[in-house]
Amino acid sequence: MTVKTRAKSPILEAVHETARDLHRLGFIDKRKMSKFDALCIEPVPPYDSAQIRALRAQLKLSQAVLAGVLNTSVSTVRKWEQGDKQPSGPSLKLLHLLERKGLEAVL
Repeated sequence: MTVKTRAKSPILEAVHETARDLHRLGFIDKRKMSKFDALCIEPVPPYDSAQIRALRAQLKLSQAVLAGVLNTSVSTVRKWEQGDKQPSGPSLKLLHLLERKGLEAVL
């Protein structure tokens, strides 16, 4: 498993590097490695309404198209942009992926 990650702390970075090596050598199975990944990887930052609006404008997408890309409703995207709701779970991760890698990474 060659996943590039940024750990929460230098200690967790060392633990994750050791776990990766043990996984590569066959001492840790895939399930255990995914637990180490979840423990060590930085959480996705929250997005406020201005960030979501700016991301959508940067990608030149309408609310309807962004909703389709994120597999959510147009009203949900509208509520995010108005600040009535906050994205969470898979939608939050997809927004972060869109920001970091662009639209091609999600399609």
